[in-house]
Amino acid sequence: MKIAQVAPLFESIPPKGYGGTERIVSYLTEELVRCGHDVTLFGSGDSVTAAKLVAAVPKSIRQELYNQAWAAYHTIQLDLVSELADSFDVIHFHTDYLHFPIARLRHVPYLTTMHGRLDLPELTCIFNRFSDTPLVSISASQRTPLPWVNWIDTIYHGLPPDLYSYGPGDGNYFLFLGRMSPEKRPDRAISIARQCGVHLYMAAKVDKADQAYFDQIIKPMLGGPMVSYLGEVGEKEKCELLQGARALLFPIDWPEPFGLVLIEALACGTPVVAYRHGSTVEVLEHGVTGFLVSDEEEAVEAARNITLLDRKQCREAFERRFTVAQMASRYLQAYENVMNMQNPKPDLHAVTQRRNRERKEVSRISTGKF
Repeated sequence: MKIAQVAPLFESIPPKGYGGTERIVSYLTEELVRCGHDVTLFGSGDSVTAAKLVAAVPKSIRQELYNQAWAAYHTIQLDLVSELADSFDVIHFHTDYLHFPIARLRHVPYLTTMHGRLDLPELTCIFNRFSDTPLVSISASQRTPLPWVNWIDTIYHGLPPDLYSYGPGDGNYFLFLGRMSPEKRPDRAISIARQCGVHLYMAAKVDKADQAYFDQIIKPMLGGPMVSYLGEVGEKEKCELLQGARALLFPIDWPEPFGLVLIEALACGTPVVAYRHGSTVEVLEHGVTGFLVSDEEEAVEAARNITLLDRKQCREAFERRFTVAQMASRYLQAYENVMNMQNPKPDLHAVTQRRNRERKEVSRISTGKF
């Protein structure tokens, strides 16, 4: 099968540090190549892949994220995809909704994996307009704000089974891993660890958008002997931290679409204390691979009792549910499905409903009612 993978340009494929979407694109691309498929990756020029690489920019553009240059670079990338579209059996987009107009016009089978949160009010008009676009969700909970769109499957993320290995969790510390941002609630992680009297390592990046939050809220909490801030770490350091951690603390305060760090922890045999938001209730098995909690009191109690859980069951759950082979197999079936779709007669009722939603949305926006 000739498959195009279209990745965001903000990070290389795979990313040098933090970058969940780019990491999944890399794992999927390499597994598809390993399975014998002819894969072309549209990404930044500093990407490393066994697939054919088509680069719109020489290197990833993280530093351009907060000005308009990122839009220009992605416009170039989508034009390259459009030029080559007819050479593929299927095109798999990971670029949010930027490509929706050109994908519809090219008449080449395609699908889009939505990697982010979908509860933002400004998304309603986009998905009303493109309600027939084939979409894949990364958790069932991610779909909740947009139940009417063309969801063709839910496919969980997967990791290469040898990327992370089982660890004994004998480091006598908790771990917070990922990103320093208000929705990830690193402040909760610090509070939970201190109440348990257990050292907390924090391995997380700080985006420009979150710098003020980090400086004003988190940095004053980092003093003292119980918390060590490591900054952003690479794969090797991340694996070692997870292998030694007593537990991963995941005290989020937002509708997490998936949470790649959850299955990275399970791959190392590390159980998780997570708040019940978004996908956590799908990814984790309460009382087996972690504890799902609703408030800080429950979180502290769960963290104190985390050693009651069997780390080997965490690794077994990863191997049973979240390997890259399982993910790739599901995507190949999704590719077959969109390739086999015929052009049906228009559903006039659905078209009328969509147009009515669009008119309401335009009216709402024009009156400033968000």
